[in-house]
Amino acid sequence: AEAQRLSHSGTFGWKVSSGELVWSDETCRILGFTRETNPTLDLVIDRIHPEDRDRLQQLRDRATQNGMDLDVEHRILLPDGVTKYVHVVAHAGRDDSGDLEYMGVLADISERKRADQELQAVSRDLQESKAWLEEAQRVAHVGYWVWDLQTNHLIWSDETYRIFGLTPQEGLIDLDKVREMIHPDDREAVFRTAEEAIRSGTRADCEHRLFRPSGEMRVVHSLADLKRDASGHPYQMFGTTQDITNRKRAEQDLQRSQFYLKEGERLAHMGSWASSDLDIYWSDEVCRIFGLDPKNGAPNLEQYLSAVHPDDRASMAETIRVMNEQRSGYEVRKRIVRPDGEVRYVRCVAVPLVENRVFKGFVGTTMDVTEQELLTQELRREQAYLAEAQRLTHTGSWAANFVTGLNFHLSDETVRMHGFDLGEDAIPFERFFNTVHTEDQPTVRAALESATRTGTDYDIKYRICRADDGQIRFFRSLGHHNPSGEMGDYVGTTMDITEQTHAEEERERLRQLEAHLSHINRINMMGELATALAHEIKQPIAASITNANACLRWLAHDPPDLERARAAATSVEQEGNRAADVINNLRSFYKKGTPAERRMVDVKDIIREITVLLGDEALRHSVTIRSELDEHVPYVLADRVQLQQVFMNLILNAIEAMKDTGGALTIRSGLNPEGQLLISISDTGVGLPAENSERIFEAFHTTRPQGTGMGLAITRSILESHGGRIWATRNQGAGSTFHLTLPVEAEARA
Repeated sequence: AEAQRLSHSGTFGWKVSSGELVWSDETCRILGFTRETNPTLDLVIDRIHPEDRDRLQQLRDRATQNGMDLDVEHRILLPDGVTKYVHVVAHAGRDDSGDLEYMGVLADISERKRADQELQAVSRDLQESKAWLEEAQRVAHVGYWVWDLQTNHLIWSDETYRIFGLTPQEGLIDLDKVREMIHPDDREAVFRTAEEAIRSGTRADCEHRLFRPSGEMRVVHSLADLKRDASGHPYQMFGTTQDITNRKRAEQDLQRSQFYLKEGERLAHMGSWASSDLDIYWSDEVCRIFGLDPKNGAPNLEQYLSAVHPDDRASMAETIRVMNEQRSGYEVRKRIVRPDGEVRYVRCVAVPLVENRVFKGFVGTTMDVTEQELLTQELRREQAYLAEAQRLTHTGSWAANFVTGLNFHLSDETVRMHGFDLGEDAIPFERFFNTVHTEDQPTVRAALESATRTGTDYDIKYRICRADDGQIRFFRSLGHHNPSGEMGDYVGTTMDITEQTHAEEERERLRQLEAHLSHINRINMMGELATALAHEIKQPIAASITNANACLRWLAHDPPDLERARAAATSVEQEGNRAADVINNLRSFYKKGTPAERRMVDVKDIIREITVLLGDEALRHSVTIRSELDEHVPYVLADRVQLQQVFMNLILNAIEAMKDTGGALTIRSGLNPEGQLLISISDTGVGLPAENSERIFEAFHTTRPQGTGMGLAITRSILESHGGRIWATRNQGAGSTFHLTLPVEAEARA
């Protein structure tokens, strides 16, 4: 009985056929009955926990049927609500009459069960803690490891395996494998750090790279402390390894972004800033814009205002005051003065910073717009110059679409030229077209429609009636179509050519008058050349008469001398052609009308013709003509008749200057340094007037009693129309020299 009480184990006996049940005192106490209670199977079943009752009844039924042994645990529920765990072990046997009976032990295992449950709870907590630790390691990418310094064995957590790209199933890891996985460039530094920690007893701390078996590179950060035995000798190193690859990449991305931001600010000359009640922040670029050292930080308000240009300081201080009072943003352009005295233009933009409806301060940007401002000022000046140039030249610019009728751009001069008010806005294209003279509108409209349809440029002239006063003006319009633009998009200029048109009409009248005067001048020369012309024509006529008489005599012979007669007739023909050439040259020279078409001519031949023509005139006045012409002088593009007139004028003037004294007339040719043909005609006559020698080229100015005063004026006009010029100089001795130049074509020069 005492043993059962101490072990909380009671005994019982059960006769199956009669249902008789006996139990010991300890069994009675375990089941919660008093000793006086008559034990029955129903009482026992009534004490079984409801959740275990069916299971036990089924077990009882099987036991009564086949007499099997029993070994079962179940709960009992006492009247006071206490639940106990019991363990029943019973052996089946037969009595003397052969009836089935059981002898068994009922043990109260509640304490053990509670201990087991507590142990299971602790185990569960431990497993949960381990799982949480593993999860924490996985989330933080931090694994732990233990290095046995005596055996060099390593113990790794699952996360350490994962960091190295391995699995725990691969077994223990040795130092050699770890060494191989560390990046070759970091390997020596890692083990040197570990050795230093072991030697000095300090914490090991290092970052390094490693290669996983897949070839992927990771960056890790390791920390480790030593463990020492009782004698102070280190025997173990415990550490952690954290995968910081993503953090490193994020840091690199952040550094790269910061670099890009700084570089972008530097290139754009734009910095950022922020201000609050507690702090002021300036980016490096803002400091550089103000010429300050970023290492010194942002200036205070007083220092900031002192950097603002004196002329802008008061307005900037007022802007800051209003900004702080109203907590509103601003955008201003101002000048600043750097410490070295350089003035810069800056554009500042500020906006209020509000979080959760609470004002935090201001953020903004500062941009150096000096170059932009200077360019803007230069652009304004150029626009003013362009507008003034257009006003002076009466040339306007525009851009329009002839299909939609929209004007994209109209310069002020364009508006003024058409007689519109500069204050008007968006003057449509149709109003401009309506100013075109009604007689010219069909032509202008057809030209614009053709250009628009074909996408080509145009150049037209027309008249307009000004919108304000109705005055008729002559215009020239040039339009350019951009092939990449929309259909009908044109840009162009419109020029007021009224004065030019009138001037051209006047020039045409003057040209006709000059041609008429030139003809009169040639007619006047005719009287002076009468003797020379009579001699030139008389000689071939006299020779023809002589040859004709000779021909008749040879024919009168018997028999006729035909050979000599043929020779005499040939001479008659030659002399007749010679006279005809003289007459033809004179007719072309004195023919009235417009100049002939210019063509390549040999100036040497023209000079020779004139000197031959005027040979008798020179001989009559005892004048010797010397020709020093360069045989390689190139041809020039000119009107042959007009050049004949030039050289006849100059040679006759030279003969006239020497008619009383005689003398020498020299004609030279060559090329000047500019590559032009240079011809000089020198005489030994009376020379140029003492004063105002240039007046001899003016119209109606003459030094000859019988002169018209137009010879040299016409000569200069002819040469200038050919792109040349003429001037006169005094000789060192007697007389004067007239110089003239004519342009030479590149092909002729070659």
